[in-house]
Amino acid sequence: MAGKPLVLFLASEMYPFSKTGGLGDVLGALPLALHRKGINTAVLTPMYGRLSTAGYKLRLTQSHIPVGYPWPPVTADVYQTDYHGMPVYFLARGEYFDRRFYYNTYDGDYFDNCERFNFFCRAALEFASRLPEPPAVIHAHDWQTALAPAYVSFLRKKEPRWAATRTVMTIHNLAFQGRFSSRLFWECGLDHAAWHMDGAEYFGDFNLLKAGIAYADAVTTVSPSYAREILTPQFGCGLEGILNKRRAVLRGILNGADYDVWDPDGDKFLPCSYNPGDPDGKRECKKSLIRELYLSDQLEDKPLLSFIGRMRGQKGIDLLTEIIPRLMKKQVGVVVLGEGNLKHEARLLELIEEYPGRLAVVVGYSEDLAHRIQAGSDIFLMPSRYEPCGLTQMYALRFGAIPVATAVGGLIDTIRPYPDPAATGFTFAEPNAEQFLWTINLAIKLWREEKAAWVAMVERAMSQAFTWERSAGDYIKLYGDIGARLE
Repeated sequence: MAGKPLVLFLASEMYPFSKTGGLGDVLGALPLALHRKGINTAVLTPMYGRLSTAGYKLRLTQSHIPVGYPWPPVTADVYQTDYHGMPVYFLARGEYFDRRFYYNTYDGDYFDNCERFNFFCRAALEFASRLPEPPAVIHAHDWQTALAPAYVSFLRKKEPRWAATRTVMTIHNLAFQGRFSSRLFWECGLDHAAWHMDGAEYFGDFNLLKAGIAYADAVTTVSPSYAREILTPQFGCGLEGILNKRRAVLRGILNGADYDVWDPDGDKFLPCSYNPGDPDGKRECKKSLIRELYLSDQLEDKPLLSFIGRMRGQKGIDLLTEIIPRLMKKQVGVVVLGEGNLKHEARLLELIEEYPGRLAVVVGYSEDLAHRIQAGSDIFLMPSRYEPCGLTQMYALRFGAIPVATAVGGLIDTIRPYPDPAATGFTFAEPNAEQFLWTINLAIKLWREEKAAWVAMVERAMSQAFTWERSAGDYIKLYGDIGARLE
């Protein structure tokens, strides 16, 4: 698509090259969906030390790009690969990105995260300025790239070549904002006029995400419900003020699921395939998962529940650990996959000792195991306190693992709750242990006592289609609405 105006995505991770969660999945799917609709797209992401490039050839495309931050001689290199016909660029600077983890260790965030990702944004714009034409759209994702829209806003006033570039700021999780000392603002190179309460300043600190929200031409979230929620103090994480001021350009666009990757009908990670018309393979996947995780064979004929996600408060992992002893009285099995807060990890490992053969906990993240857990589970647990969109419930639906989830954010937009005749899952209003357990018990009761109704719900769930093609169409309209010329 050489010669067509470019939509350049900036993001701190992209599956299959780097991933810690849903952000990586989105960047692995949305730009490609736009590319397949005829939009000229590319992604620029850091070149981490743990970058996965198996099967993809990298070549150096630009070297010694002057960045001038945090000191004048600093430069960046850019490597390129082809991802299903779409270019992906990796911005390299060893001391910033060649680390074991992307953002933090168990001891906390890297002390220089502001410097690292400010460097990334400045280098990204310097790279973009060297393209034959500036991008028609720079689409930034989360706080790590949020300074890019702010820089472009001020560049347009001084450099005519940026006049036609439009910017989009997508918020994947408002709780993570990139909040740092004010000292770092004065050193970052952003126009000092941005330092005010409707700009980059936040109670005396430098807030990167707030800067992106303040200066982007459009602000999006990853589901319509979350876009409404973040305008309130309950979900606004302290930024509801600036979001309400910018609500005219705020839009919620529901993420999609990559069914090329997440579909039990032909999934390379599963022992056998299945689909809504031929669901028998799911039972075989359940038997295989039970053996793989050394669970009791008796669970083959009992409900198997699962949780996949980060072990932190947002995901409600503490609610799960609180109710596991009472769940075990229901003669069920539970599988947990994830990592995060050491306290939650330790508690789960303690519980394994109390319930051998009925509780399996895998600390860490394994992409292939995540697929097998979805395929082998009867019920998928998602007790999130907030959920901007959520992708795992979309995967669970396609794999026939009926979700039990809090009625928040994207979970509202993707799960039709029981007892609706067209139900695809179960939801509960308040993220507390009692409502969570009550709703799980309701699901277990249906599984045990109304098999025909359960089978029908599984078939409806597996037939849901939250495609990236639909999401891509919504983004193309958004780009047009803000004046980007894509032809």
